[in-house]
Amino acid sequence: MTHPAPIHATLDDWIAREAIPFSVDSPETLNAAADKTIASLGDSVELLGFGEALHSGEDILILRNRLFERLVAAHGYSAIAIESSLPRAQVVNEYVAGRGPASYEAVQDAGFGQGFGRLEANRELVEWMRRYNADPSHRVKLRFYGFDIPTGTTGPASPSQVLEFVLDYLASIDSASGQERYQRIQSLLGKDSEWENTAALADPTKSVGLSPAATSLRIETEDLITELRTRGPELVAKSDASQYSEALQYASVARQLLNFHAAIARKSGPADLLGIRDASMADNLAFIVARERGRGKVLAFAHNRHVQRGKARWVAGMDVYTWWPAGSHLDQLFGTRYAVIGTGLGVSDANGIAQPEAGSLEARMTALRSSAVFIPTHKGQGLSASEIATLPTRSGSMKNPTYFALSAESFTDFDCLAVFDSTGYARGGWPLEGLSASPKQ
Repeated sequence: MTHPAPIHATLDDWIAREAIPFSVDSPETLNAAADKTIASLGDSVELLGFGEALHSGEDILILRNRLFERLVAAHGYSAIAIESSLPRAQVVNEYVAGRGPASYEAVQDAGFGQGFGRLEANRELVEWMRRYNADPSHRVKLRFYGFDIPTGTTGPASPSQVLEFVLDYLASIDSASGQERYQRIQSLLGKDSEWENTAALADPTKSVGLSPAATSLRIETEDLITELRTRGPELVAKSDASQYSEALQYASVARQLLNFHAAIARKSGPADLLGIRDASMADNLAFIVARERGRGKVLAFAHNRHVQRGKARWVAGMDVYTWWPAGSHLDQLFGTRYAVIGTGLGVSDANGIAQPEAGSLEARMTALRSSAVFIPTHKGQGLSASEIATLPTRSGSMKNPTYFALSAESFTDFDCLAVFDSTGYARGGWPLEGLSASPKQ
């Protein structure tokens, strides 16, 4: 049940009256604040986005973990999906289910993209999920997902893993068709190292994305999707609906991954690549929500820029890039069934973020002298339009290029903000020294 937005004379009045203080170190205050925040989002939500203002903010990761624990305990959530490779996450999901490897060390690299498995907060999340699932009193077992495009060691992956998953499925039902397709596709794939050549991101001439073999592979992938779609009733009857939908989704992921590689080869700009990536993220989350429907709701964790509702914007020197993020697609797909919490922070010495400038949203919110607060945005309704329009944006960070400040658009990009007075750098995070000063998101 939603409520009319209250009227506030000023932004400072809105903050003072509506902020819900909490501490990540106090389960009592955090649970009470989370319950109040979730209630403000309405009863229809089945996918909750939770954004991070920067990668590797320790307190944001801890809040994500403890928020998810509360969502599971009190609000009917059964899964978490994070900004990590979709196929890699299967390894982690097997681990939290009590199957597969016996230790987290065995999945921390294979099960995550971008080195995220080495973050201690991710280890703590996964180990908690494994302990939860091992308790026989918990009838609904938790699932772990990634929803990003497949990644190799340092960049977009070869399409071999996702295509082989689909071909194995097809061969398990129709050996002749599966083997025939496997031979054609295998002859076009080439070496994974050719697809995962990181030099191609800087020099598109080194990309194989528009080679004759890659172009033929895109056609073969379309034909594979067509076969899965046209034979759907038969394939479901000979396997089950869950296996079939997973195979179809992996085929769709392969299509998007091939499109991504083709875009690299045709010298597409960052905005085009991010647009393809985010559209694929949204498709993957829609699949995950459908898979969990009847079991529970889903928490999706990624950078603010991926889960926000409005058009994403990235300023890099003199260049400005804009694209439609996953959250904008999800807003169209789910309507009120999608809600999103964005995060902000005041200061972080470890991440090279100084005190926010006077008048900025972060400065106003951290003036409350609470370690952290939730505050509903009401999409800007009931707030001073002129104050929002003239709201200054605080400076960023030259040390952690993944940091993005809150802005006037944050009121409509997010249903709620979670703002920290400060945060440290994530335990287990990669060294910040040497990172480019250009934002990644």
